[in-house]
Order: sequence, then structure tokens, then C-alpha cells
Amino acid sequence: MNNPTAAMLVIGDEILSGRTRDSNMHHLAGELTKHGIDLREVRVVSDERAAIVSAVQALSVHFDHVFTSGGIGPTHDDITAEAVAEAFGTTAPQREDALKLLGDHYASRGIEFTEARKRMARVPPGAALIENPVSIAPGFTIENVHVMAGVPAVFEAMVAGVLATLAGGAPLLSQSLRVMRGEGVVADPLGALAEEFRDLSFGSYPFQQDGIYGTNIVVRGQDGARVDAAMVRLVELFGT
Repeated sequence: MNNPTAAMLVIGDEILSGRTRDSNMHHLAGELTKHGIDLREVRVVSDERAAIVSAVQALSVHFDHVFTSGGIGPTHDDITAEAVAEAFGTTAPQREDALKLLGDHYASRGIEFTEARKRMARVPPGAALIENPVSIAPGFTIENVHVMAGVPAVFEAMVAGVLATLAGGAPLLSQSLRVMRGEGVVADPLGALAEEFRDLSFGSYPFQQDGIYGTNIVVRGQDGARVDAAMVRLVELFGT
């Protein structure tokens, strides 16, 4: 049986401008791999409503799950909630359950529940809230799209909560071999080995060390015994 598939949509002008370095993709990829969900595509779009709507519609029909990050905060450029809602033909009003979560949180700390903070309660009707144990403001799941914050600590907490509710498949296993030969040298025998083990994927990643060219070869697959067998053949071909 094939693993469920996923895509990630990273939203934010600050990512595209280089002002902010995105770490959420790296975290999500690792967690999905462990859970047995195959991350197949990642897109980055600006804080532009039409771009978000178009990306959500395209990704949600091609993958089992779509994870978004960014744009659900209290400021004027946080438009992800409305854009995702529009992609599914609905709206994202301030919902009572989300308002209560936020209102109680701010009241317990003696902080004013401003109109800006109420913007974080925008959730489409029927969407399931995603818990935020870090700062309370929830994300939400609508159909197969999981809408989450861009702040890494919050994103990571939300990912943990969402994955606990999703069925996964077989975790992707990997092993690597460091070969002190250039990619051009290992290419042909590695290609032949990939033909021999078509159920696995082989990646080659060149490096240079002290003027010597080398290649890190990575074998990935869901069957540990097959990965082990491929590694034995790699050692036979290239040594340790």
C-alpha cells in the first residue's frame, strides 16, 4: 500500500524577500517521514489573496494533505484564513469557540482582548480547530488542508497535534555511504544499482574535502531489509 501524500504551502512576503529563513519545511518533512506520509511538493507564495487561493486549490486536489504555514496572526497582512476559506467557497468569520479560547486566555493574564487579537479567531464554519498549546490562537483544518502558524515553536506544536489525528503509512528509512570519489565516477555503477533496486531511491550528493572530490550516496526506502541489501552492494562497489 502506498503512503498518504502531502504538500506544504509556505505563505509570507518575508520568506520570499529573504528577510526570514524558513525552518518549518525542514521540521515538517522530518515529522512526515517518521509518520509515513510522503511530502511531495512545497510551494512558497506571497501575502496575496489570489496566490494563496490558487495554490490551495491546486494542491488540495492532488495530495491527501496540505499543510500551510504563516499568515494567521493579528495584523492586516495576515490573510491566510480568508484565502483558504475562499478556496473552498466559504468565509472565515470570527468564530465563537475560537473567540472564547482567546478571550479567556487574555482575561487570565489581564491583557486587553483587542480587535486585532480577535482577528486570530477567524475560522471557516465547520472547520476543526488545531490546538495551540504555545500561545492559544488556534489553527484549523478544512477538508484536507491544515492551516497553521508561521512562528516555528507554534508551527511545530500544531504539527504534533495534527499528526496525532492522521493515519500514516510506512516510515521512510535511509542509510548513507560516504565515498571519496567524484559523482562522475560513481554515476554509471550507481545507475545500474538503482535499476537493480527499483523499489528504492538513490541520491548522490557531491562534496569537496581537502581538494578531493567525494560523494555521499543515500539510499531510501520503506523496507529495511532491502535498504540493508542495497548498502551491502554499495560497499561491494565502492568500499567504505
